Amino acid sequence: MDENRDQAMALMNSTTPRLGYSKALLAAAAVSMATLSGCAGPHDQLTTGGIPDDYRARHPIIVTEAEQTVDIPVASTDRRLTIAQRDLIRGFAANYTSRASGPVYVLSPEGSPNSAAAYQLRNQVRAELTTKGIASSKIINTSYAAADAGDAAPIRLSFTGTTAVTTQCGQWPKDISNDFANQNYYNFGCASQNNLAAQVANPEDLVAPRGMTPIDAQRRNNAIKEYRTTTTTIEDASGSSGF
Repeated sequence: MDENRDQAMALMNSTTPRLGYSKALLAAAAVSMATLSGCAGPHDQLTTGGIPDDYRARHPIIVTEAEQTVDIPVASTDRRLTIAQRDLIRGFAANYTSRASGPVYVLSPEGSPNSAAAYQLRNQVRAELTTKGIASSKIINTSYAAADAGDAAPIRLSFTGTTAVTTQCGQWPKDISNDFANQNYYNFGCASQNNLAAQVANPEDLVAPRGMTPIDAQRRNNAIKEYRTTTTTIEDASGSSGF
């Protein structure tokens, strides 16, 4: 390396005035670059790789079997289902028909001040479920102890079906103030994954794509007929074959 540096200095000193000072500097820089490249050996080559830091790997969405519940608040004076209560039942029935085919449990409270009203509304809840396509043989009436639930212990609807879940948010296993790995914190992306898991209409879409629906034969025939019978081209419409 010393010999290469001496050659560069000699080249600068021996450069004729006609080259000019700038050309001499360029020549010296070229020699220096060659010197540095010649000093580097195979053992000096560094390979840097990306650090695996994907929030989808930390908080994966898993399709599993879980219990789905909906609570219908009942006042002690209720004798008929309200519009809001019927809307809750309809939403529950739609969720059930798209995710499960097993039994549906209607749990009425016992030991609460509104238990008599809830028991009276239970048959109306059952009838509402049957009108939404759930077979009466799959609806099971049962009860739960609700002594500590207050005056408005709900009627609980429950079924077990496939659902998309992910890890629980709010976990901080590391102190981010003392982490110098240049990675995002552990809880990063957890809320987005939970929102995606909750919003997906059919959790099985995360496993495999659905089958294609049949084509619209009438629409296809109309498109083919229009293509065959139409003779006007873009060039004819514009009146020019070029620009």
